[in-house]
Amino acid sequence: MDSIATTPQTPATPEVPLNVSDQQNTALLDDTLTFLTASTPTNSGPQGRAEVERWEAVLAASDRPGLAKIKQGLNQLNILLADAKSPAHDIAEVLATLGAETAKVAEEANGAYRDPLNNLSKLLIRAGSSLSR
Repeated sequence: MDSIATTPQTPATPEVPLNVSDQQNTALLDDTLTFLTASTPTNSGPQGRAEVERWEAVLAASDRPGLAKIKQGLNQLNILLADAKSPAHDIAEVLATLGAETAKVAEEANGAYRDPLNNLSKLLIRAGSSLSR
């Protein structure tokens, strides 16, 4: 290799804001509620990570205030779910925190989102509770 040749660089991926419609938000919320209702926390690692990654992408594009703790919690949850050796108690704590933060967002949400977000909050807390047993 020529010593003066430049090293190939992977071009930086430009950050293109994700434009998410109300219909897509509703579909994602419905999918997550179905996932949490239908699965048990002990067998949902890969599926759970896919769901977390979807939420991370949507929330990263949101300019809504008050989502920082949820974004941080989703990041922590994704890291924990990636490692099969993560203690269930740690995952339970993150789920409980996400549930509490989701309840706060639900209080400020408009009518169409309030009930599904409250339901999501309860399911996250319930999933965390079942893991901590």
